[in-house]
Amino acid sequence: MRERDLVGRNGRFVAEGRVVVEKAIAAGRHPLTSVLVAEQRLPSITDLLSGLTDAPVYVAAQGVMDAIAGFPIHRGILAVGRRAEFSAAELLAGLPTRALVVALSGIANHDNMGGLFRNAAAFGADAVLFDAGCCDPLYRKAIRVSVGAALVVPFARVEGDLVAMLAAHGFEVLALSPSGEVELDDVRRTPRTAALFGAEGPGLSPEVLSRTRTVRIAMSGGFDSLNVATTSGIVLHRLAAASRSGLRR
Repeated sequence: MRERDLVGRNGRFVAEGRVVVEKAIAAGRHPLTSVLVAEQRLPSITDLLSGLTDAPVYVAAQGVMDAIAGFPIHRGILAVGRRAEFSAAELLAGLPTRALVVALSGIANHDNMGGLFRNAAAFGADAVLFDAGCCDPLYRKAIRVSVGAALVVPFARVEGDLVAMLAAHGFEVLALSPSGEVELDDVRRTPRTAALFGAEGPGLSPEVLSRTRTVRIAMSGGFDSLNVATTSGIVLHRLAAASRSGLRR
């Protein structure tokens, strides 16, 4: 299913696999509206399905599921959900005094989007905000790569100025760039910190970098950048570790 095929379908998304569906049910942020299960998988996921309240569960033979999907389905369970919309302003206003936000600009690759959400969940980010140039985190592939984290971590799209909105809510914005003015190990985290990541290749614009605190990751000679999802994992681990130790880093 292509992302453009979902346009006009009332905000629906597709979740696949036990782990992803389990996270969707447990989080309850985006309600599931129906579930399709392969007949042979039903006995092993009865406990999982007991967590559903209003969504009907349909059971079909494996051959029927393959025909519906158009290709062999090995995970044995598919679900359709409806996204819950959250405004960026409301999301930021509801965060605690000490908070960590992942901010994204121009992330158009669904694999990277999924990896970014997975890292955000793994290192305890309070929310993800992204601009109009980013792809949908609830696209099927992004959800799958995130291992369901896109259905768990609160997120919102910012149609206007992402940096300005974060600053208005008291966040210091740390913009990751190979030309960053300070190394990650030397960053002192403030109570409200936002880590801003741009697309691979073009990165963040000079205008955005001029309004933020720019940070770089020290690397061996000959290399100056990493995959954006990998970069986020390193940065968020560093910021989360500083928070756990009680240091203002």
